[in-house]
Amino acid sequence: MPPTARPAPTPRTARAPRTLASRRARRRLAADAGLLVVAVSFALPLAWVVLSALDPRADLRVKVPDGLTLEHFDAILTSEITFTPLLNSLVLCGGATALTVVCAALAAYPLSRFRSRLNRPFLLTILFATSLPITAIMVPVYALFVRVNLIDTMQGTILFFAASQLPFAIWLMKNFMDGVPKELEEAAWTDGASTLQSLTRIVLPLMGPGVAVVTVYSFVMMWGNFFVPFMLLLTPDQLPASVSVNEFFGNRGMVAYGQLAAFSVVYSTPVVLLYVLIARRLGGGFALGGAVKG
Repeated sequence: MPPTARPAPTPRTARAPRTLASRRARRRLAADAGLLVVAVSFALPLAWVVLSALDPRADLRVKVPDGLTLEHFDAILTSEITFTPLLNSLVLCGGATALTVVCAALAAYPLSRFRSRLNRPFLLTILFATSLPITAIMVPVYALFVRVNLIDTMQGTILFFAASQLPFAIWLMKNFMDGVPKELEEAAWTDGASTLQSLTRIVLPLMGPGVAVVTVYSFVMMWGNFFVPFMLLLTPDQLPASVSVNEFFGNRGMVAYGQLAAFSVVYSTPVVLLYVLIARRLGGGFALGGAVKG
């Protein structure tokens, strides 16, 4: 039998692929426009900070400066304005971050490796703790710190910083720890390693990206915290940079915009350096699928 001839496409069926392609193109264009708006909204404050730090007549407008100057940096790069508060911030946030990471690893290990009826209630409890606003608990915390003589002390503020970040850090650490096969630890136990040795020599090195995420997240959240050190620290020499930035806002609405922008550039440098130093570990993966075969 001779092959049947295929019917010629009607104008409606011919226009359907074009209509679908144009509709997809419009959606893609709308998505790109939305992303562009979001990117601009994030880039404008950053542009203001960088340009105002070099503008001799800085104000609230985002504009290209008529001339470039470093007098704003010369004004803030002093021990009283910048160096001492930055050192205080590094001590507070660095100590609290180290304490948070260590405690989160020790708490997440039994939650990840041992099954118990209390695991889920405990995780839900600490999840509820992360939803509590910090302003709601500062009054009882302040009264407690006064009673135990921890008010206006660096160690007391470090302890509260670590306690406030610990619930979410435990959640993150447990999720990353679940990705490390337990068979690797069992092999280490067979060779005579203890539980602590398997945690420090097997689990934590293999979950390096997870430890890096918890470290960066905890440090950044503490670095930008204004309310906690403002409430718990009273001596000016102990105030971190997140509180001393308030000194650039004078009375009657007067603000030193140029110095504020220059201080913001210096203030954000440690966080950027921390991210750059461990960015390689953040991009890593576990890739342990074949580690337990054979």
